[in-house]
Amino acid sequence: MKRYEAEHDWLTSVRLPPYAPDLNPVEAVWSLVRRAMANTASAIPDDLDRVLRRELRRIQLRPHLGPVLTINR
Repeated sequence: MKRYEAEHDWLTSVRLPPYAPDLNPVEAVWSLVRRAMANTASAIPDDLDRVLRRELRRIQLRPHLGPVLTINR
């Protein structure tokens, strides 16, 4: 890849870390939601939707837990 890039001056590549959750705030939100929903079981999708929205709202109301989210319905 480096050789190809060197041969083509119009090409610019940006190398990103393979996995950097600290660069992606959504990772922190999903970590909190997964932890809260770990023991949730339901056969009704609306129940899961309700629990997920409740957990996202909890994070939104407590900004110290993670990034502030906007939840629209």
